[in-house]
Amino acid sequence: MYQLSDKILSFYRQTEESQRLTTHFKGQLEFVRTQEIITRYLPAPPAVILDIGGGSGPYACWLAKAGYEVHLVDPVDLHIEQAKEVSSQQPEHPIASVSLGDARSLRFSSMSADAVLLLGPLYHLIDKSERLLALSEAYRVLKDNGVVIAAGISRFASMLDSFFEDRFKNPVHTDIVQSDLETGYHRNPTEDLKYFTDAYLHRPEALSSEVIEAGFQHQATLAVEGPAWLFESFKDYWTDPDLRSVVLDLIRKVEAEPSLLGMSAHVLAIGTK
Repeated sequence: MYQLSDKILSFYRQTEESQRLTTHFKGQLEFVRTQEIITRYLPAPPAVILDIGGGSGPYACWLAKAGYEVHLVDPVDLHIEQAKEVSSQQPEHPIASVSLGDARSLRFSSMSADAVLLLGPLYHLIDKSERLLALSEAYRVLKDNGVVIAAGISRFASMLDSFFEDRFKNPVHTDIVQSDLETGYHRNPTEDLKYFTDAYLHRPEALSSEVIEAGFQHQATLAVEGPAWLFESFKDYWTDPDLRSVVLDLIRKVEAEPSLLGMSAHVLAIGTK
């Protein structure tokens, strides 16, 4: 039985992951852009979607409302409770199932799903072999021509965020970022939750490569937030409906630009079976 480390589980039991995509400007941008990209690649409802590492259910609930049969799996007990609660609040379009589990060993039958979302697992599986195992499980449960959408955190995200948040006055944070850049392994040596938890930070091309190595036909690797999240002006743009549309349109125009991919906090790799 696979299980995340106690450190990662403890982090998610103490933080408000359920509110991250709705209460902060950066999270809202991530949510809107991820929804947009997902919508492009999913088959029409009612298709079967597995939301692996689906957290408290923001994407699963949205997709269930759209008419999909969505099964959510997450390794964090708190997230499972939260997902069941939000599913109960939309009784006409509930999540089909919510269960505790791990991306590396799925309970679903082979060739039973039309799409698999891996929007969290890959960056908490530190070893490449573990990430490939999760991607291989996604491949196994997908039907022919099924699609996987896998998220990675950019190798450069912690450095860029640190410039934005003016964190380099703290030598501990400087050491963390130096390690991130050199190895891709993000470690938090403190008890301060603002430094996140154990994670692997991908170079965009490496995320694409792992999807291919697991057997998928690579379709695209796209920036989620693009460079927009790095600028103080973004907050004002985001709260103005007209300017928000401009921002989103510009991000779309550069979402696949190789020279800018690493500036996005998150990237999505899309593959088909």
